[in-house]
Amino acid sequence: MRIDGEWLLCDDGIVRPVIRGEILAGDGTWQRAEFLVDTGADRTVFSAAVLAALRLQPVVTQARLGGVGGVADSVVVETQVRLTREEAGKVVFRGQYAAVTELEALDMSVLGRDITGLFAVIVDGPGSVVCLLGQQHQYTIKQS
Repeated sequence: MRIDGEWLLCDDGIVRPVIRGEILAGDGTWQRAEFLVDTGADRTVFSAAVLAALRLQPVVTQARLGGVGGVADSVVVETQVRLTREEAGKVVFRGQYAAVTELEALDMSVLGRDITGLFAVIVDGPGSVVCLLGQQHQYTIKQS
């Protein structure tokens, strides 16, 4: 399985590794979301803007998340994340995901190791490659 991402020019002028996906909302629709591929993130976290669009009831409230920017209030929601794999197939990850509750806490949702840990993660700036590889796909590193 291969899930391709891209290097995305963000509003602040910085290019970041991103995978586009969808999250199942409370009304049964799939909401589009961009996920920063963060190899240091322990878990997937939704931004406050995405959380508001999802209209999901929290499973756990008043949780706190910490990171480089400090500590932020968050909740935990149960839902599904859907990513597009090669040849337009879909793969769904069901689980409980954190979401920050303050808009300024997180500009973009983060794809963490609860999902990326299932794959070989390639974030190659010079080669302009962002992808997750699993199952029958593999990569080779060679010296040129």
